[in-house]
Amino acid sequence: MLQNFETYLRQEKRYSSHTCLAYLQDLAQFSSYNQCVSLSDWQEQNTATIRSWMVHLIDAGVTNRSVNRKLAALRTFFKWLQKEGKIQVNPMSKVQGPKSEKRLPVFVKEQELQENRTQPLFTNNFEGLRSRLIVELFYQTGIRLSELIQLKDAAISSQSIKVLGKRNKERVIPISPELSLLIERFQEMKRALRLDHPNLLVRENNEPLYPQMVYRLVKSVLTTISSVEKQSPHVLRHTFATHMLNNGAGLETLKDLLGHANLSATQVYTHNSFAQLKQAYQSAHPRAVKTR
Repeated sequence: MLQNFETYLRQEKRYSSHTCLAYLQDLAQFSSYNQCVSLSDWQEQNTATIRSWMVHLIDAGVTNRSVNRKLAALRTFFKWLQKEGKIQVNPMSKVQGPKSEKRLPVFVKEQELQENRTQPLFTNNFEGLRSRLIVELFYQTGIRLSELIQLKDAAISSQSIKVLGKRNKERVIPISPELSLLIERFQEMKRALRLDHPNLLVRENNEPLYPQMVYRLVKSVLTTISSVEKQSPHVLRHTFATHMLNNGAGLETLKDLLGHANLSATQVYTHNSFAQLKQAYQSAHPRAVKTR
């Protein structure tokens, strides 16, 4: 049954392998707690058993955000069971998750990412040029880690990159002349080393990058140039979005660049523009302008 559900997630919902794995793990946790071995066990689940599991998770110290993600997995599963005619009533219909704590996106300051601070960190050999390109792609395009690893040589032009995002949705992101030149330099080095993998970014053995490798690189760079508590590829995605918004980009434009399905996901970045609003207010409003 769970195999059929996984096929549904991958083929119909077009969820990523990471999301599918997370959903199946969440279902396994619920199944273990409520002893769901067969279909009939799942059919016996109701609002009370689901709420009991939710309370168990909260008592165990699981964050509200994680609890809601696990409930989303259950919600999708029970909807699928209903769609398949396995249950008549969806027990999730009356279940509400706990309020998620609002976490503000962590981002790096613009001055910390200036070229005179970042460029000296990278050597001019294959590994150094690749590392620099990874950081610049994250910062200049806002792509996700999975999108960067899967970025193809064939998807790159002199003015843009074509990214395959969540649920196999394609989007085109403009790139600067400087980034285009950096990509060309790396591609030339790949050809010189006879690396012919279709992915843009590869290892010296012509194999693709893997997530932990990129995490370590980004953490090393951010630890060197910034005091942010979190150091991850997603921090550079947050940084891209924040700097774009602070420098005049509209929310709709930013939504398209980030590949968000709806505007609400993009609006989380508007808090970072408050500093600009405050500065404009203090310099323009008669009651706020300091007398000289």
